[in-house]
Amino acid sequence: MGTRLLLGLRGASGRGVGHAGGVPDLLDRVLGDVVTRQPALDPRLVALTAGLALVLVGYRPLWRRARHLVTIVHEGGHGVAALLSGRRLAGIRLHSDTSGLTVSRGRPRGPGMVATAFGGYVAPTLLGLVAAVVVSRGYAVAGLWTALLLLALLLLQIRNFFGLWAVLVAGLAIFAVTWWASGPVQVAAAYVATWFLLLGAPRPVLELQQQRCQGRAPHSDADMLGRLTPFPGGFWVAVFLAVTAGGALVGALLLWAAADT
Repeated sequence: MGTRLLLGLRGASGRGVGHAGGVPDLLDRVLGDVVTRQPALDPRLVALTAGLALVLVGYRPLWRRARHLVTIVHEGGHGVAALLSGRRLAGIRLHSDTSGLTVSRGRPRGPGMVATAFGGYVAPTLLGLVAAVVVSRGYAVAGLWTALLLLALLLLQIRNFFGLWAVLVAGLAIFAVTWWASGPVQVAAAYVATWFLLLGAPRPVLELQQQRCQGRAPHSDADMLGRLTPFPGGFWVAVFLAVTAGGALVGALLLWAAADT
């Protein structure tokens, strides 16, 4: 039996690989990037990257486009939760209105279904926290390569044209920074991406509750969890908000503590 999960966001450094080396040189380059530590950012630059991420989240015209990234992580979270709970992932769709759909097959009720429904809204926060740990320990470029790998794996599950386009654009942007940008720019980009995940995660939860109050999200993840568990949808919205806001605070502390003072 297929189970559909719909994201509640509606509408709204001169380096290259020589021709002679080919694939071995490429692998050496990637491995070198992954195991090499980068110096910590100056506290002022940490604050600047946080400010840039905050503008992406808070300024509506930018948010309308940037939240496609949150949708990608949200639906990926559903997919990972489905696989880890023993369900069969049938595909993921991403839409131009920033909504998304993850289809999995398995029992219509039970822990696996609950975990799958829960995994979406908390996924950006969880990924942001992992990124904060990686970046704060000096492995920002390794984090960028890991993000590229995750997007490649997600691409295999995309089932519509816009979804393919969205994931490819995100992947190409990360690859361009990882391959051609200078070291400081790569580190700064990793910080901005991490801040964006952490600071951007609570906003879709607030938008979800607004839609629920207007009666426009009867099949949201929170309401699905309300039907699957003894707790109402509003309770799950509160849980989503607690996880995302708490995660943003923890992630911010990690990033700030790692600043080069």
